[in-house]
Amino acid sequence: MGNYRVQCTLTFGDIYPQVLAWMGVIFASLATALGLMGASRPLFALLGVGLILVLSLPFLLFAFTTTLLNHIALEPQGTNDSAGL
Repeated sequence: MGNYRVQCTLTFGDIYPQVLAWMGVIFASLATALGLMGASRPLFALLGVGLILVLSLPFLLFAFTTTLLNHIALEPQGTNDSAGL
């Protein structure tokens, strides 16, 4: 088995849409929380924000992890051919 070089080709542009989508989820949950706070339901507001963040975080981590794994490249360094064997 030859030697391989591990190279990550991930750029910020690859994860930028994922970060923007999660920021949208955060802002939507905060807007919902502010609306519920104004409706004199602070407990529902806090539970709503917590629930949205807890439910959306695994999807963000899965998307980022799969994007990272798809951008790992294994490149062969060369062959270890020995003429004497």
